[in-house]
Amino acid sequence: MRIVLLVVVAFCVAGLATWQIGRPTRAESADGPVVIDYWEKWTGIEAAAMQGVVDDFNKSQHRIFVRMLGTSAIDQKLMLAISAGRPPDVAGLWSHTVNVYAEKGALLPLDRMAANAGVRREDYVPVLWELCSHKGFLWALPTVPSSLAMHWNRAAFRNAGLDPDRPPLSIAELDDIAEKLTVVNVVENGRTVQKRFTELTPAQRDSHAFEIVRLGFSPGIPGFWNPMWGTWFGGRLWDGKRAITSDAPANVAAFEWFQSYVRKYGVDNLRAFASSFGNFASPQDPFLSGKVAIVLQGVWMQNFIEKYAPKLDWDAAAFPSIDPKRLGDTTIVESDVLVIPKGSAHPREAFEFARFVNRQAEAEKLAIGQRKTSPLAKVSADFYDRHPNPHARLFAKLIQSPNAVYVPRCAVWNEYSDEMTAAVDRISSLSSSPAEALAEVRQRMQWKLDRVNRRWDAVGAARVDEWREEVGQQGARP
Repeated sequence: MRIVLLVVVAFCVAGLATWQIGRPTRAESADGPVVIDYWEKWTGIEAAAMQGVVDDFNKSQHRIFVRMLGTSAIDQKLMLAISAGRPPDVAGLWSHTVNVYAEKGALLPLDRMAANAGVRREDYVPVLWELCSHKGFLWALPTVPSSLAMHWNRAAFRNAGLDPDRPPLSIAELDDIAEKLTVVNVVENGRTVQKRFTELTPAQRDSHAFEIVRLGFSPGIPGFWNPMWGTWFGGRLWDGKRAITSDAPANVAAFEWFQSYVRKYGVDNLRAFASSFGNFASPQDPFLSGKVAIVLQGVWMQNFIEKYAPKLDWDAAAFPSIDPKRLGDTTIVESDVLVIPKGSAHPREAFEFARFVNRQAEAEKLAIGQRKTSPLAKVSADFYDRHPNPHARLFAKLIQSPNAVYVPRCAVWNEYSDEMTAAVDRISSLSSSPAEALAEVRQRMQWKLDRVNRRWDAVGAARVDEWREEVGQQGARP
């Protein structure tokens, strides 16, 4: 099996070498710099922004040379390379994968190197330090964080007689405004007439005898975060320890709300409407094309608006919750991170590079280049004035919100997310009630989590001792 893995990794590395980002590679020699291989998942302007930081690092000294290699499906390929004993020196992952990699013994803990380099918890936005930590150890450094917010089409608001400067502040207001923004075709007296949803008769609504032309909002669009809708209702999918809580009352309430949109507009009508959408990263995206007036999207949306719909009149604000006083500024936070894989040939040099990326000037350069926000607790006085994203300050505020939530840091999250997605599909098709679908998820996932917890109970103490030993071995300053 090891031989097979080595062969597969060799092919992967050969393929990656044809997709190197930036200047040609250098050969490592006895009298030359230490060459650091850095795998990263980004493409386009995101990759270009990081290449600029890599170039700055390479110019700043002559001991280390970082070569950046772009790769798709990095979470899978990196684990394969680590298993084969041929990993890169440093890699860019997502924060939601950190705990899984750590528990599998695939990463190096960074605590001693971080302490020696003066890296402190208080230098970072608190939630991002949490995302980079697991079981009391530091496993990653954040690069660019992201948060989610409501995006709305200001022109659609004006056309519906709504104030484009006053977005909905609660779920109830969102539902009301969404109906006023929704436009449909309906047949009356043999003719097709265009009306606002609020103008339909009760009989037309109940029979779903209309065709959707523009939708004010639907929680199923774009659908990227469907498993997490309970967040805006105060629900959590995990108790943080050993219990799956998918069918907690707040989560059930959230998906009853989700299902209410299907009941309101009709399964077939929503499916027919969705069939007219193009790809997300294209002018045919439903928000970019004006087919949907309100969406939940991330800080990256500015990049796509700038590229595919530069004339779009849009705005952004915190997504409304069921209880604005208790759940104001609720968002889901994620971060891109740098990790040092187990088996890295040059871990200290790799950490020196990761630390460089988190210097204030470089962190801000990367954030501005990607139109995102800085992971650091403090930014330059002119950071937001220089920022091309008009809502960068909003997304930074949301990341620092006490109601900033991240996906469950449990080892079975990937399977859990798949189960939740399948449950949402049943809820969306009206083939299951939210309570039934979410209870089934809890039953299946609790069994899987219990199995993982039993395994950890058996090996966890030894794994923690191993981590302590690795931290102790890091010794002198990198």
